[in-house]
Amino acid sequence: MENLLHSTPSHTSVPSCFVLPSRHLKPATSAAVSLPIIDLSCSHDEVCRAILDAGKDFGFFQVVNHGVSEQAMRDMKAVCKEFFQLPMAEKADMYSEDAKRANRLFSGTVFKTGNVRCWRDCLSLSCSFPVGDSAKEWPDKPHRLREVIGKFTVLTRGLGMEILRLLCEGMGLGHDYFEGDISGGNVILHVNHYPPCPDPSLTLGLHPHCDRTIITLLLPSMVPGLEVAYKGDWIKVEALPNAFVVNFGSQMEVVTNGLLKSIEHRVTTNSAAVRMTVATFIRPTADCVVGPLENFVSEDNPPRYPTIAFREFERIYEENLKNVGKEI
Repeated sequence: MENLLHSTPSHTSVPSCFVLPSRHLKPATSAAVSLPIIDLSCSHDEVCRAILDAGKDFGFFQVVNHGVSEQAMRDMKAVCKEFFQLPMAEKADMYSEDAKRANRLFSGTVFKTGNVRCWRDCLSLSCSFPVGDSAKEWPDKPHRLREVIGKFTVLTRGLGMEILRLLCEGMGLGHDYFEGDISGGNVILHVNHYPPCPDPSLTLGLHPHCDRTIITLLLPSMVPGLEVAYKGDWIKVEALPNAFVVNFGSQMEVVTNGLLKSIEHRVTTNSAAVRMTVATFIRPTADCVVGPLENFVSEDNPPRYPTIAFREFERIYEENLKNVGKEI
């Protein structure tokens, strides 16, 4: 529990285990580049095209008028804030450094670069459907946490699946291609808590990485921090109120044989304010075999990725993370 950053109310310096080599801290570009904003209330054909175009160009976009109520979003932010404000003793049973534990509270141990830790604490929760059975393994404090997170997860998964249906239509696929095992793994929620950092020039909240998912939906913070790789630079994401930031993961890149990209992103820190976000990850089942779809393969564009079970992909992904650390 002593590893949790928010266990210390105010940090006066950055411990050496969080300090990154300067070459990994290239600042974001000052150019005026913004993520596409997609209004899901627009015409069906327009939305289908916009999602496909955003996926090809950025791999990231923001959605508005998405059907998740402002109340559900406010409740989610509030209950997550309440959780991190609980006394440490009331969170102790959730704390674990074991990455294989499905539901846990940990500090900066997922993405490592040269064994340098990330400046964040995270509550990671696994959700199967129906939600009721999963919720029994979640924290029981605050008292409304299970109810609020369960409702939020159902809503965000529903939004993610609707975006996938619209994308399929834009690509000329059957609208239900992403139904079933390819999106049927447990939904993973990461409640990310980034405490104020005494020297943001030395560390990152999350190191550059790509998601291993089909699609990720982020309930962002109005406190800036998320940055996306774009044409050799980093661009800052200016989150819109009541919007979700959406990005495609590595499994989407594989299925489309590189047509849609899984784009690197990172999180910077700040010295003034707590930043909190909630990421919803929609993933295949462990045994789902994922590979380039024949629609995206031709003599001029042969398969760029192997066809393997998601379980094996995750093993390779984790091994690559370890190898990145050895290169520092």
